[in-house]
Amino acid sequence: MPRERYQDSLDELRSDVLAMGDQVVERLDRSLEAIERRDESLARDVVDGDAEINETYLRLEDRCVDLFALQQPVAGDLRFVTASFKVITDLERVGDLAVNLANYSRAATRTVAPDAEIEALGEAARALLERSLVAYETRDADECRAIAEADDEVDAMCQHASESVTRDLIAQNDDDTWGAERLLDDVSRVLLTIRDLERVADHAVNIAARTLYMVENDPELLY
Repeated sequence: MPRERYQDSLDELRSDVLAMGDQVVERLDRSLEAIERRDESLARDVVDGDAEINETYLRLEDRCVDLFALQQPVAGDLRFVTASFKVITDLERVGDLAVNLANYSRAATRTVAPDAEIEALGEAARALLERSLVAYETRDADECRAIAEADDEVDAMCQHASESVTRDLIAQNDDDTWGAERLLDDVSRVLLTIRDLERVADHAVNIAARTLYMVENDPELLY
């Protein structure tokens, strides 16, 4: 492959990774909106759209494998292709988490729901994901480190939201067996929602870590 075509292939990979990022952020937005609006139809759209993200992932995975096998990239190019492969893996998993969130929204009965905290947590996790994609696009090492630091704030928000749910469960303790079972089901779904939003932020940090390694050959955030 001529050098110009090889460079075009790298540029196309970067563009397609970012396009997949936009696709996943859009799915995450829809799942968060479904939670906020309690919109079952919107949640169903997120679930039904997961196959599209999986197809994109497989297509880009094949692209990375071809570049490894046919071009045998070295040095910076090797780090770029490796990082891109890891980024699409994290994005595919965020897509799966968006499906989880949509399903939790569909099943919830809302006997317990710290809506304001969940919405704030969702916005924070989404913002980290978007920042990580911008850092990948612009090769911004400083932003990668800032994203890792900002994840501590998301972790603290998750801890606070989980404690709020537990306090709510205690406050709503009821002798009615059916009511108690329904409450426990809803508490479980809210806790799973919090856990999965925390994982979205963790995947954003993974993307930042791979980007930092790509840009500076620095494994600081990988471990």
